[in-house]
Amino acid sequence: MDVENPHVIASSARSRMTSEGTHLDAFEGRDWFNLWFAGLVWGASFIFIKTGIEHFHPSVVTFGRIAIGALTLSPVPQARSVRIERSDWPRVVVVSVTWLAFPMTLFPIAQQSISTGLTGMLNGSIPLFAAVVSSFALRRLPGRWQQLGLIVGALGIVVLGIPAVGDGGSSARGVILIIVACMSYGVAVTVNVPLAQKYGSVATFRRCQLVAAVLTLPLAIPGFRRSSWNTNSAVALLVLGAFGTALAFLAMINLSKRVGSTRSAALTYLEAIIAFALGIAVRHERLRILEIIGCVILFLGAWLVSRADRV
Repeated sequence: MDVENPHVIASSARSRMTSEGTHLDAFEGRDWFNLWFAGLVWGASFIFIKTGIEHFHPSVVTFGRIAIGALTLSPVPQARSVRIERSDWPRVVVVSVTWLAFPMTLFPIAQQSISTGLTGMLNGSIPLFAAVVSSFALRRLPGRWQQLGLIVGALGIVVLGIPAVGDGGSSARGVILIIVACMSYGVAVTVNVPLAQKYGSVATFRRCQLVAAVLTLPLAIPGFRRSSWNTNSAVALLVLGAFGTALAFLAMINLSKRVGSTRSAALTYLEAIIAFALGIAVRHERLRILEIIGCVILFLGAWLVSRADRV
C-alpha cells in the first residue's frame, strides 16, 4: 500500500463505504501506465465482446470472461495466501455484483443492438457516477479540476449519445442498458477502494471473480445450449477474460487505491476513444461528426481529472 499520504487514509477511515486515495497530487508515471494499460485493454474489449456474441449466447460470454479471469489470477501467490476477514465479505459480495455479475451481463445484451464504438464511448460516463457516489461517501466534493473534468466529460457523453437516441428502437434500449451498467461500475469502483488498500488488488479481486462466476453460472447453463462453437469467438472470449477481466482490472484497482475512485475512473474516457477508433478500423462502423467531437471532449475531461486533487 502506498504510504506517501498516510494522514489521508487515517482521516478517511471514518467512511464505511469508501476511502480517499493515498496520492492526491497530479498523476505520476505509474499512474499513467495503469491508466493507459487498462484504457487500451478495455477499449479493445468491446471488439472481443462483439466477436464473442456472434456465436456464444451473451450469458455464456459473461460467465466465460469472469471464469477465465479468475483462472488467470489463480497462479499468483497473493490470490490464495491473503485471508479476508469475515466482516469484509459483504463488501466483497457488493463488488462482485456491481463490478462483475450485473454490468457484465448487460454489456453483451446491449451490444446486440449498438456498435462497439458507441458502447465504449458511453462507458466514459463511469467517472460521473463514481464522483457522485464518492462525494456522498466521503462528504466532500472532488477538487476544482476534477469537477471541471467531470462536467466536460458529461458534455462529451451527451454529444456521443445523441446519434444513437436519434436512431430509436433497439439502439436507444442498448444505450439505456449501458448507462445502467455504468452506474453499477460507479458504485463498484468506489466501494472497492478500502478492500484494495487493506488486502491488495489480486487477493480481493480474485474472490470477487469467484463469487461473480457462481452468480452468473445459472444464466450461462441454458445459454450453452443456444450457442455454437467457433474458434474466433472462443479466442475472443479467452483474450477478454485473461486481459479484460483480469490484468486490466488489476491495473484499475492499483490506480484507484492510489488516486481514488473518481480520478481512476477517468481511464474510461481514454477507453471510449480507443473503442471508437477500433470500431471504425476493425469492424468498419459508421463515423459521425458528433462522435468525433465527443471523443475530443472526453480526452480533455480525462486530462482535467488527472490533475492534483485540491479543493
